[in-house]
Amino acid sequence: MNQRSKYKTKQREILLDYLVTVPGEHITAGDVCEYFRRQGAPIGQSTIYRQLEKLVDEGVVNKYVIDSHSPACFEYIGEECHHGHEVCFHCKCERCGKLIHLHCEELEEFGVHLCKEHNFRMDPVRTVIYGVCAECADAKDKEPE
Repeated sequence: MNQRSKYKTKQREILLDYLVTVPGEHITAGDVCEYFRRQGAPIGQSTIYRQLEKLVDEGVVNKYVIDSHSPACFEYIGEECHHGHEVCFHCKCERCGKLIHLHCEELEEFGVHLCKEHNFRMDPVRTVIYGVCAECADAKDKEPE
């Protein structure tokens, strides 16, 4: 990692201070922009996008591109972590768009099965299971017929 990528600016520190408060959560750059707008913090949209991408390059933040219709999600994993070591899967609600981050041994076993039995290696970071989240399913069940 070169020294330039670790150059610390005030905006970078403000962004990192925020990200530390939401570890493991999926947030979009738009979510971050909205947070700082509400806080009145002096950090612009282009700076947020640029800094998030730098943090992805440094392995401090993971970036997930779920599909071409959804904005990329970012997840703070910390400065001591190195991306690529942790297997994760995603479920996306087709009604509300909610993204659920999964760490399941059973899904890892499924990946082993795919490789062994079907000679196919899936990319767990890009694997998305589409369906309906519990909240949307409950709301649908409560709708009058």
